[in-house]
Amino acid sequence: MIRLLHTADWHLGATLQGWSREREHRAALAQFIAAAKANAVHGVIIAGDIFDSLNPSADAQRLLYDTLREVRRACPKATIIMIAGNHDPAGRLEAPRAIFDFARINSIGVISRTQEAFDVKAHLCPIFDDDGGLAAHVLALPYPRAGDLRLNAPSAEGSPVAQGVRALYQEAIAAARECIGAGPLIVTGHLHIIGAIESEGAERRILIGGEHATPSDIFPSDLAYVALGHLHRPQSVGRETIRYSGSLIPMSKTELAYDHGVSLVEINPDSGAHITHLPFERAIAHLKLPERGALPFSELEEALAQLCHPFQAGPIETAPFLHLALSTQGPATGLKAAVDAMVEKYAVRLVSLTVTRPDSELRQAPAPQRLSDIAPEELFRRAFIQTHGVAPTAAHVAFFDQLAQER
Repeated sequence: MIRLLHTADWHLGATLQGWSREREHRAALAQFIAAAKANAVHGVIIAGDIFDSLNPSADAQRLLYDTLREVRRACPKATIIMIAGNHDPAGRLEAPRAIFDFARINSIGVISRTQEAFDVKAHLCPIFDDDGGLAAHVLALPYPRAGDLRLNAPSAEGSPVAQGVRALYQEAIAAARECIGAGPLIVTGHLHIIGAIESEGAERRILIGGEHATPSDIFPSDLAYVALGHLHRPQSVGRETIRYSGSLIPMSKTELAYDHGVSLVEINPDSGAHITHLPFERAIAHLKLPERGALPFSELEEALAQLCHPFQAGPIETAPFLHLALSTQGPATGLKAAVDAMVEKYAVRLVSLTVTRPDSELRQAPAPQRLSDIAPEELFRRAFIQTHGVAPTAAHVAFFDQLAQER
């Protein structure tokens, strides 16, 4: 039997309304390292979106390297595998390969081909048991970018993007089976699988051309386990052994109810895979006021007094995050300034404010949006619509995606 620890969607370097998440990340990663050591795992899979942006800060990169060092210390013989997600700079994960090889870390940023054929040796990683015997293989496939897919014209079988992803996985799995035979095979992916639950406003719909979901039947039933990244909610989709481990911490207010953590996977050749979700404790609390619905502004100060401690001198970086929903009958002019002034009296950090009116749908209070918070594909889409008056086609977006990867 072998044990794997499956994690994904770290989003190192992420901020929440300008506040650093490093304290939360370090606490979650310490629990991740402790889980790897306590369970004496034979393999660790990090299934993409390691960073939050294509240009991660030095602090974010340092946190990754510190974590990998500690995982190696905790599990000296484990196979460590990480793949690029749609947020990740694929080249930066590939560039340190010589150093990673020295530390026995498999970092896969791009789909490798040799003379147009899938290079299975660049993606196949062995897993060894307690006695050092070969027990399984991981076929490590990163997020498929435009240049990785062979796109055909639309047909009755579905979108060309979904067909391209299916063809890629068919080719890769067939090459792996030809190489290893019928032994246990684990496959990774950074995809949105049809039927999985996404977090509203937190996850980009990533496959090019807007075709963001792929059927779970791209994964054959003989696979021992499929380790997925991209969606932040821990969940299985299609069948129990096709799984998203979820993110380490909540990335938005829509994820506050999630049980963030990692997946421990035990694979027995006779009985198959057994999966246990290992939840993590949060280093920083996320408070939601009210728990349901919206609160009139006139009741805000009393609610804050009941929920929060008065602000005292000390590091605000340890204070809880506050997600606030207010209702108003009239214009919201000046409301944000009044809320900020009131919240400053308490040891909380306001990170989201939603304002509703009885005669309208839920509205987000106006707040400036930073370019770093907007995906390049979304900026391209907005510019295209502004220039041409129509949305870009799948071909336009595919061409933009290819150019973005070549820059």
